[in-house]
Amino acid sequence: MAVKHFLTLKDLPASDVLAIVKRAIELKQFPARANSQARKTLGLVFEKSSTRTRVAFEVAMNQMDGNSIFLTSDSSQIGRGEPIEDTARVLSRMMDCIAIRTFAHSTLEKFAEFSRVPVINALSDDFHPCQLLADVQTFMEHRGEIKGARVAWIGDGNNMCHSYINAAEVFDFQLSIACPADYEPSAELVDIHKGRVSIVRDPVLAVKGADLVVTDVWASMGQEEEQLDRLQAFSGFQVNPELMSHAADRALVMHCLPAHRGEEITADYLDGDDSVVWDEAENRMHSQKALLEYLLSEQV
Repeated sequence: MAVKHFLTLKDLPASDVLAIVKRAIELKQFPARANSQARKTLGLVFEKSSTRTRVAFEVAMNQMDGNSIFLTSDSSQIGRGEPIEDTARVLSRMMDCIAIRTFAHSTLEKFAEFSRVPVINALSDDFHPCQLLADVQTFMEHRGEIKGARVAWIGDGNNMCHSYINAAEVFDFQLSIACPADYEPSAELVDIHKGRVSIVRDPVLAVKGADLVVTDVWASMGQEEEQLDRLQAFSGFQVNPELMSHAADRALVMHCLPAHRGEEITADYLDGDDSVVWDEAENRMHSQKALLEYLLSEQV
């Protein structure tokens, strides 16, 4: 049986991805229903810093009676130039599942090619599918099914934006992306999903009638040197009360965190009644628990 990996939302059948989200909602309400992963070990191989992703995975495994091992570039041979395929061959003989947080998406693909066990994308420069599981879970908890909803992405066409593009197909919603010129998402990815995705320059047009408005920092990890240029380019793309006045009644606001209050989003919206970012952050653990349960069950 072929090993199932989770490098993007589209690596698994859409019905299975939705089932993972619904399972996460169930496990949040009834934690004791989680299947035991005793004697199972999750490897966390992180080349990028992390708060929510790492903690969510470690707590999830702990709550299912499993274990996790955390490795960084500095604490492993990866940082000394060992070929990624060699690392994959070795770690996948000792661990039951491996989550990788890295830069190039090709690193994940190469690792998965040589791994005997499931590989999870814990973030790459191109995609962040684990965050989308939590985001969709959060929307469904507050508003019901996301199918048919209108979602607006405001800001950089980054890895989160790419995963929202995939999510539009997997979860069957319409996505409007507002971004400055030169900061657009992958043209190829947009073209593949052109029936569900549109790009506009005016954030007001993007959020008009939206049920969910999502944003992210304007300069992601590795882009710190572009900070000043990005502040100027994105100056009209802030999520604030004036912009949200054009969204649908009871529209939700999400941000994957960490946030820069006063830049991509105002403090009153990040901390306000329409924001569900704290539920969204907590749901990283519940959704990743459901994902681990799904992938580890395939290894039995």
